[in-house]
Amino acid sequence: MNSLLDSLDPDPDGRTRPLVPVLLPVALDQTYDYLAADGLEAEPGMFVLVPFGAQTRIGIVWDGPVGDQKPAPPAKLKAITSLLDVPPLPVISLRFAEWIAKYTLAPLGMVARMMMSAQSAFEPEKIRHGVRLVEDAPPPARLSEARARALQIAADKLIRAKSELAQLAFCSTGVIDGLVKSGNLVDIAIPERGFARPDPNHLSTQFSDAQMSAVEALRAAVDGQCFSTTLLDGVTGSGKTEVYFEAVARALQAGHQALIMLPEIALTSQFLDRFERRFGVKPVEWHSALSAIERGRIWKGVARGDVRVVVGARSALFLPYPELGLIVVDEEHDQGFKQDDRVHYQARDMCVVRANLGKFPVVLSSATPSIESHVNALTGRYRHVVLPGRFSGSALPDVEAIDLKREQPEMGKWLAPRLVEAMTETLQKGQQSLLFLNRRGYAPLTLCRACGHRFECPQCSAWLVEHRFKKRLNCHHCGFSLPLPEKCPKCGTPDSMVACGPGVERVAEEVAERFPDARVALLSSDLVPGLVEMRAIIHQIEAHEIDIIIGTQIVAKGHHFPDLAFVGVVDGDLGLAHGADPRAGERTFQLLHQVTGRAGRAAAAGRGLVQTHMPEHPIMAAIVAGDRQAFLNYEIKTRQAGLLPPYGRLAAIIVSARDKELAERAARAVVQAAPQSEKISVLGPAEAPVAIVRGRHRWRLLVKAPRELDLQSYLRAWSQALPAFKGDVRVSLDVDPYSFL
Repeated sequence: MNSLLDSLDPDPDGRTRPLVPVLLPVALDQTYDYLAADGLEAEPGMFVLVPFGAQTRIGIVWDGPVGDQKPAPPAKLKAITSLLDVPPLPVISLRFAEWIAKYTLAPLGMVARMMMSAQSAFEPEKIRHGVRLVEDAPPPARLSEARARALQIAADKLIRAKSELAQLAFCSTGVIDGLVKSGNLVDIAIPERGFARPDPNHLSTQFSDAQMSAVEALRAAVDGQCFSTTLLDGVTGSGKTEVYFEAVARALQAGHQALIMLPEIALTSQFLDRFERRFGVKPVEWHSALSAIERGRIWKGVARGDVRVVVGARSALFLPYPELGLIVVDEEHDQGFKQDDRVHYQARDMCVVRANLGKFPVVLSSATPSIESHVNALTGRYRHVVLPGRFSGSALPDVEAIDLKREQPEMGKWLAPRLVEAMTETLQKGQQSLLFLNRRGYAPLTLCRACGHRFECPQCSAWLVEHRFKKRLNCHHCGFSLPLPEKCPKCGTPDSMVACGPGVERVAEEVAERFPDARVALLSSDLVPGLVEMRAIIHQIEAHEIDIIIGTQIVAKGHHFPDLAFVGVVDGDLGLAHGADPRAGERTFQLLHQVTGRAGRAAAAGRGLVQTHMPEHPIMAAIVAGDRQAFLNYEIKTRQAGLLPPYGRLAAIIVSARDKELAERAARAVVQAAPQSEKISVLGPAEAPVAIVRGRHRWRLLVKAPRELDLQSYLRAWSQALPAFKGDVRVSLDVDPYSFL
């Protein structure tokens, strides 16, 4: 008998029909039994349509019952409506989903939902339309640079989707629509196209001795055909990407699929071009900017094994790979790999789990590895491959601190004289400068100079941030927005609004005043609409069409700007201000080290200046000295003393409700339900640092446990002991938290 079947249920005519366990992608932690229709062969991982309440839903056939559901009476059993003509999930994906659900304590249905993120894959295929050049058509009446680029690319007469042509031409789809209206492009059905396969033998790369040693170590890991984790630890510009490309090539030669995962904002055209140079074709991308149709096409291509290499953000991990044989996590330290919505998981750690389940290697790459990965390498859990120098032979940038207690900027300005002088010298040499401030908008606080009224979000306990370019005040927690008022809403005084403190827009304003002839690019997530527009700006910087770059953390993510010689950090202390965050020091060091490391990567000698009020702080001293070991010693000692990860385990619990008293009472009830333990500490409840978000009052608890303790079992027993809350109380659990707000 098929092991999938729970039991056999008799039909009225005496025949028996098997019961099939089906998991629905909803917030439930159990499968439901359905009757298999005559002749229906439902295998594990297949997708089926089933009745669920008054709806018909897509479910996944599981290979056994999950949860504590009671057997349904035979009369109430419903039959599977139909099988979907969709490639099934590999069985290993089912085990992976179960592991994540058990670790994060999230409902298994919500984890499965992440594996079904391409809705169009489950819908009937539609005819796709694209555009092609109309031969001998007169040029458009208005031939802008963007239109000219699009027409130049379309000159090869290939049919492309509008979004693809717009991406290649660094323009919006509106430009493409305009060319259709002008008669230069024509709408046409796109033939079904396949996926080009990367050629592992396309190009032979020349490596230094240190790089070759790293290449051989990674190749050996792939050849071993077993689970291993390697930390590829190299300074900025050391050639880590080219080194791990050789591991990808080895995996392809062995007939495996490969996943390269990196932060979405690091998915630049520069990276894709480097991949194409090595393998002859661009990789298949997976990110939020893809159209729904393209997501479905890629999802099916991965499931069928047609896609051999995926380069994508954290959600790429949940694609249905049947032959996955290597995962590379680039910028493995990046906080963007942590998901804080619905299913709380750290994608870097889940990559290690996925590799362990599949018995293949995973490579973690970074110039500033996370403390957890560094300690795992020190203790021998991870292999440690080090690239100590830059491939170009250039030295790391010379970094100095500007003590703002002694070298203050001019009144009303934010750039100290020494920093301005360095920018002036850099411009005179025909080189590029970068100013870094990890704060979006124009100013973090706006108040009335007449009555002192401060603009606060009506739904959150946070100040509204002025975005002068958009003429609005925005909340960065809930998205609330209102136009910049012409008069104070409290006292009615006109033109009394005063901006307090700098954001990147205010720095850009000062730069425009000081360097009116310089070409300036401002990179901030709220000003760059999407990946296509960001890539266009990055392309301009690479081509030296920009003299001064101003940006938030976007500019610190793996970019290679050959002519960038100087980096100025406007406020180096910003990340250290979050005293309640045990990872604040680590993040500050990583961010400042990465951003200053953008300087001097090619011929020009690099230099960095960091404005700070705390030059004596151990983190700041390590940045200036370029002494990563001093930072690691300080941070590891701090973590050990506080039994913080990786020397201890943490879980965060957020209790929220629209009524403040209800939220507090619920939080105290949660604490009272905690099982007694001599080894586990429950801290709180206390109001969260951001006490109100989207109108919900938030109370926070922090659970600390020794590293060797089974924290999940404790949390599971605790959740089962919680009372039934009335009203709109929500209890959110985050194992291994990264956000402490």
